[in-house]
Amino acid sequence: MTIEDELYREIILDNYKSKKNRGTLENATLKSEGANPSCGDELELFVELDGKTIKRATYEGAGCSICCASANMLCDAVSGRDLDEVRDVLRRFKAMLLEGGDADFPDELSDLEAMEGVKQYPVRIKCALLSWSTLELMLRKNEDAPQPGAQ
Repeated sequence: MTIEDELYREIILDNYKSKKNRGTLENATLKSEGANPSCGDELELFVELDGKTIKRATYEGAGCSICCASANMLCDAVSGRDLDEVRDVLRRFKAMLLEGGDADFPDELSDLEAMEGVKQYPVRIKCALLSWSTLELMLRKNEDAPQPGAQ
């Protein structure tokens, strides 16, 4: 195992153990459930919007270390970002795992690159993507929902 592999493994483990983004969010504007029936991962994602910015994101649920670490990383990556930035991060993260996309994230998002190693285990890609796919679907449903005051 290379030093880089060991560092990525440590980042994933630290994010799995982290309680920072675990729990419900009382002021959640949006929430959505996601599940991976093939391995038993289940989570609920909570997002507090402030206009077009995700003020905070948290998650609750149970799953493997890859699933929970990825959900924690997602919450860190999207909190405080406007929706256009969030969609770009989402697209790039999914491309990294599914299409061999560039894993060169900005410094403040560099922990996301640790998930690139999951590509070596195709059955685990769904685990890493569960929270990201849940967020993507949540945002899509929110876009399609009638907005207050809209005619």
